[in-house]
Amino acid sequence: MQVTTEGPGRDGAVVAAFFDVDNTIIRGASAYHLARELYRRDFFGLRDIAFFAGHSVRYFLFGEDVRRIAAVRARALRIVRGRTVAEIISIGEEVYDQVLANKIFPGARALIEEHLTAGHEVWLISATPAEIADLIAGRLGATGALGTVAEHEEGVYTGELRGNMLHGEGKRANVEALARERGIDLARSHAYGDSVNDIPLLSIVGSPCAINPEPRMRLHAVDVSWPVRDFRRRRRDVKQDVRTGVRGAGWAGAAWAATAVLRALRRRVGP
Repeated sequence: MQVTTEGPGRDGAVVAAFFDVDNTIIRGASAYHLARELYRRDFFGLRDIAFFAGHSVRYFLFGEDVRRIAAVRARALRIVRGRTVAEIISIGEEVYDQVLANKIFPGARALIEEHLTAGHEVWLISATPAEIADLIAGRLGATGALGTVAEHEEGVYTGELRGNMLHGEGKRANVEALARERGIDLARSHAYGDSVNDIPLLSIVGSPCAINPEPRMRLHAVDVSWPVRDFRRRRRDVKQDVRTGVRGAGWAGAAWAATAVLRALRRRVGP
């Protein structure tokens, strides 16, 4: 698939490209790497790790659940309550420079550059915290980003969420609002994602494309004749393919969390 060189239309409408972040632009989950650094800096402890690990395992085994997502969201918001936005942004910059920059798929970076060269706006659309989404967008030269917004007052997080998580239908609603605000012609625009949770977003543009799709997303893309691009290693067996995508990131997070708990307990108990 080649990016069209069509820029703004004669009517002044804007052409845009919307990208999911985790496993579409970045290998794995960006929030997972941020969480590792927050744990290293004592933002949260073993009980929190056990909580997130348990939910990661259940997500891996049974898929998404609205109540489970709400519980994880509430716990995460409590962790940053009382912390400053500047502190989280500073940590996010370190995480990007030390970890995430090396996890950008070269193919995704090239695709973003193609759209920018064609005169398109490029927006990252992610459930990851807005501060991290903005940071990644800035590093990649994108137009901007929409992410989940944690409420803050005078630069300090309150522990509450502003609006809803940018997830599933939330992505679709926010992009439609953005399109109205900026005069974006969705029928001439593009969208990219790896998960079935990105289907609502991809369904509202004229040129949808599944990138590094998880198995369910791949099946849907084939069913509706969406193009598929895979920026991961070309050769992979079936087991490797199943382990990729959001579920793979969740399993990795659970494994890391379990290891962290065991190490901490060993330090407490001694040899």
